[in-house]
Amino acid sequence: MNSNTCNRIVIAGGSGFLGLGLARHLQTYNADIVILSRRPPAATGGWRHVTWDARSLGDWARELDGATGLVNLVGRSVDCVKTPDHCDEILRSRVEATRILGAAIRAAAVRPRVWVQMSTAHGYGDPPEVVCDEDAPFGYGLAPFVARAWEEAFREALPDDTRGVVLRTSFVLGRGGGAMTKLAWLARLGLGGAVGSGRQGMSWIHLTDMNRLFERALFDESMRGDYIATAPHPVSNREFMRELRRAVGMPLGLPAPAFLVRIAAPLIMRTDPELALYGRYVVSQRLREEGFEFRFPTLREALADLFGRR
Repeated sequence: MNSNTCNRIVIAGGSGFLGLGLARHLQTYNADIVILSRRPPAATGGWRHVTWDARSLGDWARELDGATGLVNLVGRSVDCVKTPDHCDEILRSRVEATRILGAAIRAAAVRPRVWVQMSTAHGYGDPPEVVCDEDAPFGYGLAPFVARAWEEAFREALPDDTRGVVLRTSFVLGRGGGAMTKLAWLARLGLGGAVGSGRQGMSWIHLTDMNRLFERALFDESMRGDYIATAPHPVSNREFMRELRRAVGMPLGLPAPAFLVRIAAPLIMRTDPELALYGRYVVSQRLREEGFEFRFPTLREALADLFGRR
């Protein structure tokens, strides 16, 4: 990407692991980064922070007027116990933020040329050992329901003259944040064995490649529509945990039977056991056809980069 093509990029919900990673990546191209979030990011950098509530119009909407592009990452974390209140927040946070961003874009005198919308590969459900691509049907359950509502809100909010890209994101592997930190900690304790049956799919992508996909979506005008954001080689949970143990230098890993995960996940880890017990194998037919080259196409390469064991 030519740095001269960059102007202002607005990252809604950009104060977390993914948003700050993207902000740092785009800054290498001299982009002017604006982060919209309820609270300032914990990290400091060369970006501007603008406060919003993700539900109503306000002064923040001026940042979209004349912006080069918008990236929407807003959504309550799914790494939680799925109480009724949490489920409601997971849905509402995504749909309401998408709708109000659409209203702000429509009110802008000069609309952003592109809107890159986060979605989730969890929308395909948990098909047993079936590989899904962009044409596969969505599954059944909370995650597919949220994914459908999220993407429908985006399609309704996207103006006709703004290019739209949806990235259905898989498990993002990176340093210093996300679920990878928790998994690596468990592996170092010797608790990194297979979870449940170990056959459930783990589709993943290195943060570097995730950022390169965001970059491509922002600046490649041929890219539009729905894409699965995932590396080309998904693995089973058993293989993922074996490679993770290798990467952190722990030869042993106690397995976690399903019944134990269902007890310990909400009580000790304060999360949903289904995040570990279920999974999916997804690949992107569209990225393959369009010739996107991954820096880290295999799990071993990705983990070696993250943990320094080449």
